[in-house]
Amino acid sequence: MNLANKLTMFRVVLIPFFVFFMLCSKWPFGGPVGDYIALVIFVVASLTDLLDGKIARKYNLVTNFGKFMDPLADKLLVCSALICLVELNRLAAWMVVIIIAREFIISGFRLIAADNNVVIAASMWGKYKTTFQMAMVILLILNWPFIWFEIITGIVTWIAVILTVVSLIDYLVKNKGVMKDQI
Repeated sequence: MNLANKLTMFRVVLIPFFVFFMLCSKWPFGGPVGDYIALVIFVVASLTDLLDGKIARKYNLVTNFGKFMDPLADKLLVCSALICLVELNRLAAWMVVIIIAREFIISGFRLIAADNNVVIAASMWGKYKTTFQMAMVILLILNWPFIWFEIITGIVTWIAVILTVVSLIDYLVKNKGVMKDQI
């Protein structure tokens, strides 16, 4: 297993620890320190996502395993964070449903495209979406009780949800030919 794939697997291994610390504040022995540990784990896991892709491309370590596992690891991390945030009443469930539904739709769309030997590259809208989703998760984990912080968190959350929908529409419109023969 090459270094890029090891980083991807490391991200997957971090997810249960992240969930544990996110939710430990709900337990009698937990506390806010769990949020900060979860935040560090989330940031480290997110940084491994940037790093594994750069390493794979720079050193020509792109593998089918990496092509499959990297986006899966990302989805597992983000979905785990979103579900924890719903459990902690920091994020509305309907927003999480929109975000997770988009991920399932795009994943399915990419599978169909791959079956037709078409590669669907990440769009700028998808990259903006990812950036705002990561920022949203970080802000919601911090959960600081200051009005200005709550306003910024609310704005970033709404932007993340809007970009989720916009990026979905962008992918579907730009790649509608992929589905033409499948329906």
